[in-house]
Amino acid sequence: MNLDKITLIGVYIVEKFLVTSALPYANGKLHIGHVAGAYLPADIFVRYNKLKENDVVYVCGTDEHGAPISIKAEAEGVTPLEIVQRYHKSIKNAFNGMGIEFDNFSGTARPPHDKLSQDFFMNLYENNYIKEKVSKQFYCEHDKRYLADRYVEGICPHCGATGARGDQCDTCGKLIDSITLVEPICKLCGHTPIIRETKHWYFQLQKFEKKLKDWIASKDYWKENVHNFISSWLNDGLVERAITRDIDWGVSLPIPDSEGKVLYVWFDAPIGYISATIEWANAIGKPDIWKDYWLDNKAKVIHFLGKDNIPFHAIIWPAMLMGQKENYNLPYDIPANEYLNIQGKKTSTSKNYAIWVDDVLKYFDGELLRYVLAANAPETKDSDFSWQDFQNKINTDLANVLGNLAHRVFSFAKKNFNGELTTPKNIHDYSLNLIKDVKKIMEDIDENFKTYQVRKAVKNIIDIARLGNRYFDEQKPWKSIKENREETEEILFVCSELLRKISILFSPILPKKMLTLRKMLGLSQIPLWKNLCNIPDNFKIADISPLFTKITDEEIEKQIELLNSSIPKSPKEMQHKEFMDIKDFYKNELRVGKVIAAEKVKKSKKLLKLSVKIAGEIRTILSGIAQSYKPDEIVGKNVVVLLNLPPRKMMGMESQGMILSAEEDGKLSLLTVDKEIDSGSEIS
Repeated sequence: MNLDKITLIGVYIVEKFLVTSALPYANGKLHIGHVAGAYLPADIFVRYNKLKENDVVYVCGTDEHGAPISIKAEAEGVTPLEIVQRYHKSIKNAFNGMGIEFDNFSGTARPPHDKLSQDFFMNLYENNYIKEKVSKQFYCEHDKRYLADRYVEGICPHCGATGARGDQCDTCGKLIDSITLVEPICKLCGHTPIIRETKHWYFQLQKFEKKLKDWIASKDYWKENVHNFISSWLNDGLVERAITRDIDWGVSLPIPDSEGKVLYVWFDAPIGYISATIEWANAIGKPDIWKDYWLDNKAKVIHFLGKDNIPFHAIIWPAMLMGQKENYNLPYDIPANEYLNIQGKKTSTSKNYAIWVDDVLKYFDGELLRYVLAANAPETKDSDFSWQDFQNKINTDLANVLGNLAHRVFSFAKKNFNGELTTPKNIHDYSLNLIKDVKKIMEDIDENFKTYQVRKAVKNIIDIARLGNRYFDEQKPWKSIKENREETEEILFVCSELLRKISILFSPILPKKMLTLRKMLGLSQIPLWKNLCNIPDNFKIADISPLFTKITDEEIEKQIELLNSSIPKSPKEMQHKEFMDIKDFYKNELRVGKVIAAEKVKKSKKLLKLSVKIAGEIRTILSGIAQSYKPDEIVGKNVVVLLNLPPRKMMGMESQGMILSAEEDGKLSLLTVDKEIDSGSEIS
């Protein structure tokens, strides 16, 4: 049977996609949880569709308005724009290091975006979907200003968690009306704010309830977690939502009598998807082509995001689009992901418990992180990242399985066939059976990528490499080369063909490494999905080198140490002793003593022998500080000595008192007197 008769054959229908990822907030660095949730899955989906030669545009940008940026700017004494520019650059560099490629990476603090956001507001306003009304809001008398929701913090009225923001509780995930916070405080000064009346504009979300329910009901292909997340919103009934706030940084309102008011960041941020597409269209010299993706109903708009952004993209954003004069495309799909935990604990940027992308890139190739995050993607439930698992996946899957297959096949081919392998004229059943098995797996991989199941795609691709290794072992080319060169060449060709297929299948996840693999195979053409069926006439193996390098225990230990050292230590809860009478305290004779000599005690790891001058006396004191101080570090110090203890025999010597110290994590710190004072001075 001819080899090309049983390879993957597909029907290609060109599709049009506009893909977005949730805009990262421009007030901090990018951590791996962000990447796993919204950016890597989108990049993989886009790369897959470009392999399929679909028409796909991928846009994103930084979310550059809102209270957190203003708060950070005020704390640092800089302008909000300086904060935005700093973190836009940091985030873009992190994406570059991870190989995440956008057709346009923009930002929302740009005049064209402001104008588009104002147009969105005016369309809703003129269509009676926005209502002006007086409402109650926190006001800080100390700072003489109204407080936008994120300027206020307190106890969540729903679940009782502390540290809830004025717009949302991160513990229970529920949205909050800021004035319902329990024990509120102003985040700028720490004072308790008062409640005052102020004027704001409200989006009449409830007017879209019936239309949204009907539209969402048609989305039976959406992920279950998306439907579950928005069901409570719809079941409880939609309510109006404030569309303006009182801060200086944001898109100003385009109507009279609105001085000091800006558009709420939840409103202008998703409009950034459209403004970024328009910016891209202008950059490529086709200013109207953006309409092909936002106004042509043949195009599919797909939003990748984390689960905390589901209601904004599945309810609020579609309602905003429904209320426009233009007939914008509504989201076709919202493949939201769950959260990525770290070493069994929840990621917390406020506690600095996170693994920052730019830190990882100092030590490892970004493609290694791409692989591990893809293999452990939080698609249906929260997943966990650990450095030990990172090491295991790289060393086992990539180095031992895929890298090993490439190395042994290429090395054998170079040694015995000068790297030149031709298509076998006749193929044995054992090779046909392998290729049939791989064909079925490739069909599964196609479906995996199409339906955002990256974890399954990774497993299936590595399974092809495992099949290749097993085939190589079972056919024993090191034996057959002595008896049948033609049969041996078949074995090597089939293995090389599996590696060629892998170089295409894996390219959405490991684009650089798969390019390296293709170069070793002597392939120069751009990998395309349709090429899976086009068997080369021959392979000319080029220069070979290890595809992957194993990660050492020492490298992983360093990363764990860096992670642990980045966590601020919280104060330990003190275990108090019983109350004592003041008269008992006065029984202690505490005096200042000057250490005039110190030496180690033989056969003891902990003890130092000290000679301490106390007024006219010199006392010998044995102290267990040898693991915290060297003898020469303590000589000359004025220490606190408890004198009226009975002498105590230790290591054959008599100790005539006790010097006082404090202990933290097993390390001792001597209590000393900070000014020069006569030895023997009493402490009271």
